[in-house]
Amino acid sequence: MAHLQDLGDEVVATDRHTGLDINEPDSLRDVFASVRPEVIYHLAGDSDVGGSWNHPLDTFRANAEGTLNVLDAARASGVRRVISIGSADVYGKVLESELPITEQSELRPTSPYAASKVAADYLGLQAFLGYGLEVIRVRAFNHLGPGQSDRFVAPAIALRVATNEVTGGNVVPVGNLDARRDISDVRDVVRAYRLLAEFGTAGAVYNVCSGTAVRIGDLAEQLVTMASTPMALETDPALLRPVDIPVLCGDNSKLREDTGWEPKFPIDVTLADLMADCRSRVASASLG
Repeated sequence: MAHLQDLGDEVVATDRHTGLDINEPDSLRDVFASVRPEVIYHLAGDSDVGGSWNHPLDTFRANAEGTLNVLDAARASGVRRVISIGSADVYGKVLESELPITEQSELRPTSPYAASKVAADYLGLQAFLGYGLEVIRVRAFNHLGPGQSDRFVAPAIALRVATNEVTGGNVVPVGNLDARRDISDVRDVVRAYRLLAEFGTAGAVYNVCSGTAVRIGDLAEQLVTMASTPMALETDPALLRPVDIPVLCGDNSKLREDTGWEPKFPIDVTLADLMADCRSRVASASLG
């Protein structure tokens, strides 16, 4: 949101706290009719991959049905363009020989979350082909940075490290350390979204990624080395998923060619900024 405002865009942010629920079509139509947006950045939904195994129907309602509601309301309100944010989890299990993943790679969802995102992706394509709505589908790979929820692996680890610094703990619980993920700084990712809104091809799908896979264990160890006291990583079975994707590494050439996007933040800077943010969160919580 801050990036859009810095560029001079007039931004209206909506969520449940502002009375908008993507599973309530009437509330969507009312807000869109009132605001009359030119572009919608659709990021709403359920992003809890691990939790989707326990509540698959709720996940599908939020991500698939919710996306359908957003697209229908956008069409009814005369919205010009929708940037529909999906997930690289739709690619699922990919062989090393199939890397890097392009937008034409086969979709093999392994979790209820990923399946719901496949449905949302194709609903966006149908809205373009069937109704002419300018939908740009984004398959975002992993990203992290300051302010990110601790439901995601990097901020979760960083918060555990920051908490241990205060409490004197020396163990950092972790899940699967062998998974490799294509990780970008969230600030680079939001720049990509804005560029796609301006220069992306209607109806197209774009990978938003760094093009490099990082082992989660290496990322976790780097966060631990930032700790002010000695700490060790320890695998917690409760943090392991029933099925995990071994590696995701994307090809961002289409995004670069169509928009001129280039990543600006190296992973070391991203992790340092994330660690500083998590320390600030822990300090605020202890005060209040």
